[in-house]
Amino acid sequence: MRRIAHLTALLLALATADARGDDIEVQQANLLAVEDGLVLNADFAFELSPRLEEVVANGVPLYFRVEFEMTRPRWYWFDERASSRVLQLRLSYHALSRNYRLSAGLLQQNFSTLEEALNVLKRVRNWLVIDRTATFSDAEYEASVRMRLDGAMLPRPFQLSALTSRELQLESPWRRFSVRPQQVPAPVESRQPKGAAP
Repeated sequence: MRRIAHLTALLLALATADARGDDIEVQQANLLAVEDGLVLNADFAFELSPRLEEVVANGVPLYFRVEFEMTRPRWYWFDERASSRVLQLRLSYHALSRNYRLSAGLLQQNFSTLEEALNVLKRVRNWLVIDRTATFSDAEYEASVRMRLDGAMLPRPFQLSALTSRELQLESPWRRFSVRPQQVPAPVESRQPKGAAP
């Protein structure tokens, strides 16, 4: 009986450690006002499991989704959704050039190591999430951001494995912060080219 209790505790500890190791943490997120509207800067922290490293090294691209929402709470009705955006980042390995490639839309950048590619993937910069034509009331809004590995974009056999294996799952909880769009500060220094990592 004692051995069963000890084994159960060990399995729970391993499961907890595995869950922590495979999760994404949103370290910071903020909005800045620029000429075109409001841009999001966010930093994420995570490590790829050995299984995911193997998957991408064998030529299977990994797709990461950064999701942003901004809502205005209303006590008398459902919250008003002011903005909703999705950024898709594609991480791949090319055996001929022996380079890792990170793509966001038409933008792409090559890296000699996986670590270099991940360092850029984890830092989203100057992502335009709210167009300058959007209008907002002088009220407090709630902004939310998260990142996750898009399992639906994996090849079919990996999709099935992802349902049961923590090694093929990566996701952050929503990071929420309050903001008044009309009072969002402009950056002190000149703005970088529009877009996100890379």
